[in-house]
Amino acid sequence: MAILVTGGAGYVGSHTIVELLARNEKIIVIDNLERGHQKAVLGGYLSVGDLRNDEFLENIFKKNSIEAVIHFAAYSEVEESALKLYKYYENNIFSTLKLIEKMIKYDVRKIVFSSTAAIYGNPTITPIDENSPETPINPYGETKLAVEKILKWYNIAHDMSYISLRYFNACGAHSNGKIGECHKPETHLIPLILKSILKKENKVEIFGNDYNTRDGTCIRDYVHVTDLAFAHILSLEKIRKENVASIYNLGSGCGFSVNEIIETVRKITKTNIKGEVKPRRAGDPDVLVAKCKKIEKELKWKPKYDLQKMILSAWKWHKNHPNGFED
Repeated sequence: MAILVTGGAGYVGSHTIVELLARNEKIIVIDNLERGHQKAVLGGYLSVGDLRNDEFLENIFKKNSIEAVIHFAAYSEVEESALKLYKYYENNIFSTLKLIEKMIKYDVRKIVFSSTAAIYGNPTITPIDENSPETPINPYGETKLAVEKILKWYNIAHDMSYISLRYFNACGAHSNGKIGECHKPETHLIPLILKSILKKENKVEIFGNDYNTRDGTCIRDYVHVTDLAFAHILSLEKIRKENVASIYNLGSGCGFSVNEIIETVRKITKTNIKGEVKPRRAGDPDVLVAKCKKIEKELKWKPKYDLQKMILSAWKWHKNHPNGFED
């Protein structure tokens, strides 16, 4: 039987596929390649199409014996979500409903869902555990929370076993040097800094320096993409063994400000990258730092990469692939 990976040509999806391949899993990959990259899929069978296309999705389930689904496919840009509401609600929620209904039809009752720390909004207490209030402050987080609630009710009504993984800030690149972070447009801090260095611009925009933090810039919890991928493997093993309905945070448990990230990049790359302060972006909370005791206890997951290793792996990828997967 096969594992269906939706959005497998994307950043976290492609790294998870590498870990699945290392375990000799049979993989079916779905991606419409709107934001994913065909060259990022290093194995399995890639079927190019959209989850909202019923005929396409029907053929996937009809022609393949699918055991479980790992669901990455979604739009994920916070600022864009605040401006393009229909786009995010229609794609992130409706497409997931289409997928789940097809799973029920073909008696596929196991799913690992790619969620987000954006569900927590602007928390009053940090670090954040899974029982913290769910108060998104942007539509992206709202769509992910909606899917989590959908999964809860499908578990009750249809015995759907699921694990929802609430990522904090994914970063870094695979040690094989073949895949890494490549978004168009790029909105993530670390690749933006590194690309600026490669272009000899040596400056990066800082969106707001008046947040309620130690230096006025946003604080985020960064976790290496391979650590994230491994969490999906552990989640898959869990839902294979038992009917679960679980939610886990995925982060390092350490928070770094924008200024601290810039300073760390300066030291690693030996360049004088400068920050250029701009107005705040809509929907950005002050601090997002994870408490990950639950997944450490229940799935025995623990991140292996510290911030230095995360940035070093990203720097290696971007130096060797300045144009991403076009190189």
